[in-house]
Amino acid sequence: MKIPFLKQLQRLTGPAANEVVLATTGPESAAIEHAIRHLLAELPDLLMAAVVDVASGKPLATYTADVALRPGTVAGFNAEAVRQVRAALVAQGTPQEQVEEMLFTLPSQLHLLRLAPSGRMFVYLAVDRRDTNLGIAREVMRGGMQRLEPSAAE
Repeated sequence: MKIPFLKQLQRLTGPAANEVVLATTGPESAAIEHAIRHLLAELPDLLMAAVVDVASGKPLATYTADVALRPGTVAGFNAEAVRQVRAALVAQGTPQEQVEEMLFTLPSQLHLLRLAPSGRMFVYLAVDRRDTNLGIAREVMRGGMQRLEPSAAE
């Protein structure tokens, strides 16, 4: 039985597991949800994913396979990393260069984020290294990006 009040109580304790949570409305929300659902369809063992606004660091949509993982919290730190790398490019005199992708490797996980061509948002995912390799994650990410911003076709 689905009781809306109980669902709201669960969200107070953290992100809902195995559920796409949209934090935005408007014309872009369908494309954002479509991008996250594509990641889930192609990477069923996905640990967490998010679509994040770079300027604010706010997640526009999130997914987590485990309530202990907090993609909304990680999103803000990843957005700050993107802003810092952009600032470093300006400081070194190469402002025409654009960040396309960032990879964080952990002993058991891969964390990959890819900026949309507009540079306004990025798609982020985390996978277990035993389940997915970097090549597969990158290819799935390209597909998610095409759903987010159709002009992203490469």
